[in-house]
Amino acid sequence: MNGSLRIGLAGLGTVGVEVAGRLLDGAVPGVTLTAVCARDKARERGLDLSAVRWVDQPVELAEAGDVDLVVELIGGTGAPAATLIETALAAGKSVVTANKALLADRAMQLAVVSEASGASLAYEAAVAGGIPVIKTLREALAGNKISRVSGILNGTCNFILSQMESSGVSFATALKDAQQRGFAEAEPDLDISGMDAAQKLALLAGLAFGVQPDVGQISVTGIEAITDQDISFADEFDSVIRLIAIAGETPDGLVQCVAPMLVGRDHALAQVKNELNAVALEASPVGQLFLQGPGAGGGATASAVLADIADLAQGFGRPIFGTDALSMEVAKTSDLPPQAWYLRLALADAPGSMASVTQVLAQSGVSIEEVVQRSRNADDTYLPVVFITHKVDAKHLRAALSSLANQDTIRNQVLALPVFEA
Repeated sequence: MNGSLRIGLAGLGTVGVEVAGRLLDGAVPGVTLTAVCARDKARERGLDLSAVRWVDQPVELAEAGDVDLVVELIGGTGAPAATLIETALAAGKSVVTANKALLADRAMQLAVVSEASGASLAYEAAVAGGIPVIKTLREALAGNKISRVSGILNGTCNFILSQMESSGVSFATALKDAQQRGFAEAEPDLDISGMDAAQKLALLAGLAFGVQPDVGQISVTGIEAITDQDISFADEFDSVIRLIAIAGETPDGLVQCVAPMLVGRDHALAQVKNELNAVALEASPVGQLFLQGPGAGGGATASAVLADIADLAQGFGRPIFGTDALSMEVAKTSDLPPQAWYLRLALADAPGSMASVTQVLAQSGVSIEEVVQRSRNADDTYLPVVFITHKVDAKHLRAALSSLANQDTIRNQVLALPVFEA
């Protein structure tokens, strides 16, 4: 393209203001911010937008003659964000977005529109904030065969678990602290349920393995059930608890899982704390790569958006998943391979209760490597007990958990966490 690439920006929240300010300052050569759209034109944003045209409806940016590239920072899976993106792509205008929820829901549909028109859809900011994992998978590792992608993809959960670990506080206290610091939303369910990480994992799986992104194929467990007791127990096993996302090939299919897991302190992911994110990639012939950085916040997200804008300004557009969307298949899913598990239960302080539990586990094919039982307070009738199992396949573990659920000597549901393997 001759001349400056003209940008239309939808959304002037924290990220949008940062992006707009950097563009107005000339941070990306060959780019001009020509039009913006946000809900409240009169709101003070600390930016001089007097030289930029204001439009009332986001979709107008897709139709505007003075806009070559649309940046969508509105959020949400429906209108107006979805309408804006699809209309722009259909019109042959490339789009930059940070909207992982919309992409996880509509990626295949948008990929087909993008490929038909020749416009690009760039989304580095949608996964892991400031970490260039999309570029790494789609470009730097283009000649490699990816075997596993794993990592910490949600800064809110990582902050909560890190604070529980370092300060000994409860889940509720750590969540409140995260909200006060702006690391968690007032309604944090998307984050703490693991669904935010699952949406990001679906996109990474599409890139890494050429499968259609489908959050419904991902086994998702959140961190809501993690207690300060679990953090303390993990420490006794020289481990920490992290919300880990994994997509990896097995002989039986593709594993896609998001769950809190025990991570040994000697693993790099155990050192990723607070709001940081990290991604570990295993590929051939390169081997192992480890990427770490800020996973959320205005600066990290804006950085990724600006990088996509710079690429497109230089003509470096790529297919959304690095391949023809119509060639992508539905993944054949698989359980986690045999591995050790952390089982925490509240066991009646009564003769024979421990023996009955170990018998149920043995009958289901689950053997015990380690066990920790807390000392009894004077008024306790149930004691917290933790087992670390030997490696066991998922089918036998599910059978054991089902049998344990029928035991009168156990109060509440058994908490089962995978033990992460490097």
